[in-house]
Amino acid sequence: MEAKSVHDGSAQPLRHLRVRTAHEHTVLEFHGEIDILASLEIIPYLDSATAQPEPHIVIDLRPVEFFDCSGLRLLYRARRRALTRGGRVHLLCTNELTLRVLKVTGLARLLPPAASLEEALARPEATSGTL
Repeated sequence: MEAKSVHDGSAQPLRHLRVRTAHEHTVLEFHGEIDILASLEIIPYLDSATAQPEPHIVIDLRPVEFFDCSGLRLLYRARRRALTRGGRVHLLCTNELTLRVLKVTGLARLLPPAASLEEALARPEATSGTL
């Protein structure tokens, strides 16, 4: 199965993902329950968004209702791919349970979650640290 480019306006709506552009960043807005099935839907679009040189990505977890280790793998994957290509990843999250998972796993240090797009883009530390 070949994924459409994230910038291809003909892409069909997805159950767990909306892709848009804001402030010259590709915004991957996750929806619903982010589990292994959702990650299979999201990976081709995440990989497409992080494939170009210096990708500027925002992952928005605010519409997420459930987030498991599959979701964590998506975040690590996006971060690794963006850093490898000289890019940046910003994370939006306001759900208390998801924030707790991010903190416990240490991912909140690598991708500091913000409550809004404006707050996230104002932070210089996105995708800091080593791969």
